[in-house]
Amino acid sequence: MKNYFSIGEAAKAAHTTNETLRHYDRIGLVKPSKKDEWTNYRYYTEQDIVRLNTVRALQLMDLSLQEIKTVLEYDDLEKIIDFLAQAEKKADEKMAALQYSKSKIQLAKADYESKLQRQQKFNSSFVKDYPERVILLSDTLEVPTLDNLWNYLSHFYDKVTPALKEQFSFEDLAGIYRENGMTRLFAVCMDYVNIDGIKVLPKGKYLCANCTEENREQTLRKLIHIAQTEYGVEPRFTVQLIVVSGILQWNYEAQVYVDR
Repeated sequence: MKNYFSIGEAAKAAHTTNETLRHYDRIGLVKPSKKDEWTNYRYYTEQDIVRLNTVRALQLMDLSLQEIKTVLEYDDLEKIIDFLAQAEKKADEKMAALQYSKSKIQLAKADYESKLQRQQKFNSSFVKDYPERVILLSDTLEVPTLDNLWNYLSHFYDKVTPALKEQFSFEDLAGIYRENGMTRLFAVCMDYVNIDGIKVLPKGKYLCANCTEENREQTLRKLIHIAQTEYGVEPRFTVQLIVVSGILQWNYEAQVYVDR
């Protein structure tokens, strides 16, 4: 069994960054069990990683680093256990409240989707107003598959360097971006910084149509033709949002920008 882990390995195990671990060391919150006197390299044990994960979990309970440090420095182990038990109870309450909220959102979403479907069944294409969207393109993935959709967003988090990872978050969406013959899967950014692969989809009107894997190319050609003939627009790019329709099944919403 491995006794020590490098700072990079420890950061990955705790889902954080090397700089965060250095900060924890500086403030005395989580110090590495070993530090090389010549290179100053930090090395962590499994117990250190448990402490790192505990710190991360307590931060989600809105505790400051100083409060967490105070708790974890208690000499009385029973006090620590009691505190963590209370934190666990609060986490359960928080998850229950979020689950209740999610169920209400799902009901509202289903109702609006039903109304939208009734509107769309008489028209093969429709226009939607979208806000500005920022997407991150994959370097390698071109089409959705069962494998890459199973843990989709991890691919995009892995694309970001560890130093920037905490500055990124993504919506639970997948899509295909096509421009000048290039096709790439993308994730929609909620938080981001500018790196290679970032694209900004302009706000405005998009000509849309629902389609399947079998007819999506035909649908895209039709939308582009309508954009050219009815809107006088030569589309520079197309977007295909992936719409999960069931277990291991998905369809698409094809989108063509028609604002001028």
